[in-house]
Parts: sequence; C-alpha cells; structure tokens
Amino acid sequence: MRVRKNFIAVVGALSLGGATMAAVAMAAEPAEPAPPESRLVERPGQRFLSVIEAQAEHDALSAAHRRLAEQAAAVGVETQSSPEDASTDQLRKRVEALRERVRNAANASVVAGVPRETLEAIASCESGGDPTAVSSDGTYRGKYQFDRGTWSSVGGSGDPAAAPEAEQDYRAAVLYQRAGSSPWPICGQ
Repeated sequence: MRVRKNFIAVVGALSLGGATMAAVAMAAEPAEPAPPESRLVERPGQRFLSVIEAQAEHDALSAAHRRLAEQAAAVGVETQSSPEDASTDQLRKRVEALRERVRNAANASVVAGVPRETLEAIASCESGGDPTAVSSDGTYRGKYQFDRGTWSSVGGSGDPAAAPEAEQDYRAAVLYQRAGSSPWPICGQ
C-alpha cells in the first residue's frame, strides 16, 4: 500500500513539474514523531535543556561524585550516600560539598596524625615537593618517591606519581604512622 502511495505521488509530481515534485512526494510520507532529544525540560532559573543534555549533565555529575568519593576515601574523608539516588540538583550540591571536604582535608595541618610540616620536609627532600616526580630509573614515583610495592602496602593503587597530591600526602602519613621516618632514610632525618 505504501509503495503505491509513493508511486502515485511521484507520478503526480512528474506531471506538475520539477519544483513541486519533491514537495508532493514528501507530502505523501507520513510524519514521524520527533526524536526524544527534541523534548525539552525546564529547570527553574535556567534555559531549557533537552532530555539528552539533562541526562548527560546528570551522568557527568555522577562521574565527578565517584571520582571525588575515591579521592575522599584516599585522604580519609567519609562520603555520603551514592549518586544513583539523587536528582541532578542534589548531585550538584553533593559534589560541591564533597569538593570542599576534600580541599579541607588536603589543607589540614595534620594528615592522618602526622604534622604536615613533617610530611612537607620529607617531600621537599625526596622530590622537591613535585607530586609527578619520577626517579631516573623509574622505580621511585611521586612526591614521596614511593616504589609500587610500598604504595600498594598503604592502600594506593596505580601509579603513585599519577595520584592526586592529597592522596600522596595521606599515603605518606599512613606509612609514617607505621614505620616512622625509616622508609626515607636520608630525607626522614
């Protein structure tokens, strides 16, 4: 049936002339519903967002919350509930609150019971305080020049030099709590 309608539309268009041909052929096609991305969602005080844009924003905030939760755990800060049960506005508030808590932990004068100035003295001697420093042979990595085994023993994962500075501070404090300055025989004096 559809083929016949299209055929009739094309034949009719041929008899009407070139410019009208496309319009008549398109008129014979039934209109399809608009794709979901054209539906708009209004947020108070902001522009209209498409459903897809709104979902993308929520997904990005969820990912940011997960990353911050990992950083928070690495510096000994407890996180609140998971992002899956929150609206976009709630997530935005949770992400900002978590950012602030991680910043405060990173700026504390004591890290996991170790004075920050002790850690800074070790870091200054080991790497010049550079969290991305890597020894010439690649064995020792990060601000405190962890080898991968020691990094793993204090709960770190991956490359110490790629970890956030606050996590490196926390892991060094954990190590210092366990073994004192002996892991840094020259710089821990």
